[in-house]
Amino acid sequence: MTVVTGLFDTQEEAATAVRALRDAGIDNTDISLVANGLDSVIDYENELADDTGTGASVGAVLGGAGGLLAGLGLLTIPGIGPVVAGGWLLATAVGAVAGAVVGGAAGGFIGALTAAGISEEDAHFYAEGVKRGGTLVTVRAVGELADKAEEILEAAERVDVQTRRAAYEQDGWETFDEEEQPYSPDEIRDYRGLYNRNPI
Repeated sequence: MTVVTGLFDTQEEAATAVRALRDAGIDNTDISLVANGLDSVIDYENELADDTGTGASVGAVLGGAGGLLAGLGLLTIPGIGPVVAGGWLLATAVGAVAGAVVGGAAGGFIGALTAAGISEEDAHFYAEGVKRGGTLVTVRAVGELADKAEEILEAAERVDVQTRRAAYEQDGWETFDEEEQPYSPDEIRDYRGLYNRNPI
């Protein structure tokens, strides 16, 4: 089993990738998603209330992707804040139950990523990326499907890990710290602006 990851600056980009993954024959039970939830909570709650699947942000992932993941819900991750998350990766850590809290000393999000086979260095980078407003798509696959997943996430314009990590480090970043305060909406807006992405 190979784990393939893609960090995206917007939920819409992540949704496009997920649709392509599913069209390629990858089962939704092998896809996991963790999206910064600051600009999603209201849309998500509205969708739960009216079941229309038409929200602008979470709707693109939950409704637009055709019911992406069983158990997709709102969680809180220390150091990141609210996230919309679901799929096998989160189920591995705590179960994809809305309202649960992911975290704790050495476990939590970083622990789930490393347990899935992602290096600790990359796990810290991905956590920081979600903290700054990103969406992480993680796929587990074998053989040709793993190769196809890699091609799809690359074509979907996922963040280049080395380039973005270098940008983080240039600003003094060293590692994700769950003891730090989550980014505020203004901080996420400013960060996305650096890459010409949609503000909150």
